[in-house]
Amino acid sequence: MENTYKSAGVDKEEGYRTVDKIKNAVSQTHNANVLNNLGSFGAFYQIAGYRNPVLVSGTDGVGTKLKVALDTKNYSSIGIDCFAMCANDILCHGAKPLFFLDYLACGKLDSDIAAEIVLGMVEACKDNECALIGGETAEMPGMYQPGDYDVAGFCVGIVEKEDIIDGSIIKEGDKIIALPSSGFHSNGFSLVRKVFPDFNEEFEGQPIHESLLIPTALYYNQIKKLQSEMRISGLAHITGGGLIENVPRVIPQGLCAHIKEKAIRVPSIMLELERRGKVARLEMHGTFNMGVGMVVVLDASLEERCLELLPESYTIGEITKGQDKIKLVMD
Repeated sequence: MENTYKSAGVDKEEGYRTVDKIKNAVSQTHNANVLNNLGSFGAFYQIAGYRNPVLVSGTDGVGTKLKVALDTKNYSSIGIDCFAMCANDILCHGAKPLFFLDYLACGKLDSDIAAEIVLGMVEACKDNECALIGGETAEMPGMYQPGDYDVAGFCVGIVEKEDIIDGSIIKEGDKIIALPSSGFHSNGFSLVRKVFPDFNEEFEGQPIHESLLIPTALYYNQIKKLQSEMRISGLAHITGGGLIENVPRVIPQGLCAHIKEKAIRVPSIMLELERRGKVARLEMHGTFNMGVGMVVVLDASLEERCLELLPESYTIGEITKGQDKIKLVMD
């Protein structure tokens, strides 16, 4: 019998079917700055209208949240998650996302699954005024088992040099504002899956996987609204490591983010995980976002206006002097 690439486990026709299912939707994310179509060796993006532009890049994946999606055959949120994990990171420096690329790896390609994941990316790109300009789908039998997938994304944004947000202007007395998360986002799922092994069990009147697979929140439009009226001193995307590890990344030496733990609005699904898994509260804060997806630090005089512009936001603390960079007050 003659050997073919397909007999080795790689179905090029399924790859072509994937492209056919996504190409029209992907093209809808393009703007006048995208200078070529899908299929070129490289993607062209023209930068115009900036005085002193700085490019800001980020890359991330969705971790083992993908396992929940695969086991329950619910893939629509995963593409949103992948984009959000990248775009929210570069947003922390004030960058507007310009373009996004994705990488999808699997053991055996199913064009329906791949298309559903990419169409989630398209939805997120549109919401963030970002172009999906390229990607790679890698079918790798022997590296992955049939039914296994992994996904990663790469986002590039832009900011004027003088508008970079890096935490350097944070000072004593600044207020710390929480923007709510939509749930677990895309972090801590190895522990989530250990505590909730049955993704179809009922929680609050629906299968628990529906709570687990809520897409990661996108913060571009909220931050854009704030930037139109005020100078933001610092932003922290609360991902793996929670508030404890991510807030200190933007706090200058000699200052401390003094956060009142009781002010944090913890989602019920996280409280259930804490109770059922017998997870200590400090461990929860070092693993999950605990309901806070993005932290905004700004001058105290801007606090009231921030809360007016973003009614869903709320104050959780302030900046004080100190060497620890963060103090989570538990009482």
